[in-house]
Amino acid sequence: MSPVIEKMTSRDRVMAALAGEPVDRPPVCTPTNVATVELMDLVNAPFPDANRDGEMNARLAATAYTELGFDTIAPYFSIIQESSALGCDMQWEQKDNWPTVRMSNPIWKGSSDVKIPSGFLDEPDTKAITDSISILKQEFGDEVAVVGKTMGPWTLAYHVFGVEPFLLGTVDDPAETMKALEALKEITILYGQAQIDAGADVLTIPDHATGDLVSGEYYRRFLMEMHQEIEEELSVPLILHICGATVDRMPYIAETGMAAFHFDSKNDPVESMAAVNGKIRLVGNINNPTTLYARGPQEVRAEVNTALDAGVQLIAPECAIPLKTKLENLLEIPAAITDWVAERGLN
Repeated sequence: MSPVIEKMTSRDRVMAALAGEPVDRPPVCTPTNVATVELMDLVNAPFPDANRDGEMNARLAATAYTELGFDTIAPYFSIIQESSALGCDMQWEQKDNWPTVRMSNPIWKGSSDVKIPSGFLDEPDTKAITDSISILKQEFGDEVAVVGKTMGPWTLAYHVFGVEPFLLGTVDDPAETMKALEALKEITILYGQAQIDAGADVLTIPDHATGDLVSGEYYRRFLMEMHQEIEEELSVPLILHICGATVDRMPYIAETGMAAFHFDSKNDPVESMAAVNGKIRLVGNINNPTTLYARGPQEVRAEVNTALDAGVQLIAPECAIPLKTKLENLLEIPAAITDWVAERGLN
């Protein structure tokens, strides 16, 4: 960061930070989403409808920028739009709950079952997001970065095969697992490209090979090269998202060519910065359930400062926030960044 950088637009700030270029201040981002019940009420765009209607989705997504002062807008709130379009058993819930896939009732058993429906991109739940991106780009242009999201093959595998059958298969038949992941990767790329075509500036790739379930070595064996291939196929900066403890796989993630890694509060920022060794930017890692949901602005500010002091390039909640998170805690994130920069005479 340089003291002579002129004030940047939110979009320029985000794109520069993802490219490792100088910025006027570190961006505050939402690689996943910052929808809350309070914001739903503010713009009359409640769940589940805001997940399934492009206009309502755009209205709610825009509040990250217009109400919270974030530098990104992320219209894909959940992790299930593709899975719904593929035919998974869905539970859409109500305003105060996330929609989910009923993974105990998987739709497929193996790689030979993986088929992309001919009208996949026109299914209501995939089209809602591309429609929303188009609306947002028309409204905001190059003012703010619009961040799309396309599920990685590992996450899709959980949804279509079920978590336990899929993980057992990685042990019993790793070759079949790779075939399944290769087939699912095509969905990742197809939906990612559709969002780029709609106007997305950046894509988040959630791929939940979390340290809570699999080892760093699993990531290297099954996903590192696949993530490199996804990065080569999609032309915008990519932010990989994996929940949980991930320091053990960060050196591998840093080799994917992706622009940034969105990391969890279970990882120490200093240790994480050392693990990636300057090869990829980090986005994160403000704690959701304890800090943003249950504590107050002072604790939020402390975590923002810890991340900034460690050198984390883009500041964000660690994942999709609890839907009843207080707005004062979210507003504290950009405020804390502004003060951190001013106190150090960096701008």
